[in-house]
Amino acid sequence: MEYVQSSISIRIQQFESELKTVLFHRGRHGIRLSTSGEILKSYAEKIVFLTHEAERVVADNTIPRGPLRIGSLETTAAIRLPSILTDYHKSYPEVDLTLKTGTTEELINLVMKYELDGAFVAAPVEHAELEIIEIGVEELMLVSGGQFSPIDRPEKLQNLTILVFRVGCSYRRKLEEWLQLKGIIPAKIMEFGTLEGILGCIHAGLGVSLLPRSVVERAMVQYHLRSQEISDKFRITPTLFIRRKDTYRTAAMSEFIQVSNQRFSLIEPGIDPIKRKSRDLRDL
Repeated sequence: MEYVQSSISIRIQQFESELKTVLFHRGRHGIRLSTSGEILKSYAEKIVFLTHEAERVVADNTIPRGPLRIGSLETTAAIRLPSILTDYHKSYPEVDLTLKTGTTEELINLVMKYELDGAFVAAPVEHAELEIIEIGVEELMLVSGGQFSPIDRPEKLQNLTILVFRVGCSYRRKLEEWLQLKGIIPAKIMEFGTLEGILGCIHAGLGVSLLPRSVVERAMVQYHLRSQEISDKFRITPTLFIRRKDTYRTAAMSEFIQVSNQRFSLIEPGIDPIKRKSRDLRDL
C-alpha cells in the first residue's frame, strides 16, 4: 500500500492534535521523534508484536513451525551454532529460522524491543524482564600471533594493540577490566565487526585479543596463533540464552532451547574445556 507524503503529514498533525502533544521535532535537517514520540513508538512496537504473537499462539500446536528469530554473538555463531542449527533444521524443517549476530548489548536491546525472539549472549546479564537460561560456558584465552614471543608477563601487553569487537561486547569488557586490574594501558584499541577480521589481524601480528578457547583451537587449523590462559576470575564466562518473560514460548522456541542445551558442549566430545590441563599461563 502506497501513501502520499502530504496525506501522512496531515494525519500526523491530526494525531498530534488529538493527543495534545508534539510527536516530532521538525527542523531544517529533517524530523526526529520527540520524547512523547519515543514513548508512543515503544507502545506501537508492543502492539505490532502482540498482534503477530496472537496469530502465532492461536496457530501453535505441538509441532514446531513458523518464524523464529534468533540472535547470537559472532563467536557463538561461528563455532557453536552450526551443529545446533543443522540438528534443529533436520528435526523441524517447518520452522523459518533467521539469525542475526551482534554484541551482547545489541542483542539484549533487540530482544527487549521484540525484534528477536531470543538470543545467545555472554554473562553477566541482569534484567527483570528477561528469562535467562545458562546454555554452557566458554573458557576465554589471550590470543596473539605465532610470531610473538610468549606473553609471560602482563607488562608485555603495554605496547601492543588490542583487537576487539565494538562497544557492547562482553569479551571486550572482560579484557578491558583485566587490563585495568593489571595496570596496563594498551598502545591502541582497534574495533572489528567480524570474528574473521580479528583472527586475520592476530595472525598477521597486528595485535592481541581475548577469545573463547573453542574459537582459538578451531582457528589454529587456518591461522598461526599462540594462546595463553588468564586468571580464573576473567577466564570462565557462561553463555546465556535470553528471551522476554512476557512472550509466549512456542513449540518452536521450546525445542530450540532444548536442542541448544544438548548440543552446545558437544563440539569436542569427551573433553571438558574447564577441566583440561592448563597449557600456559594460568595466573597471568
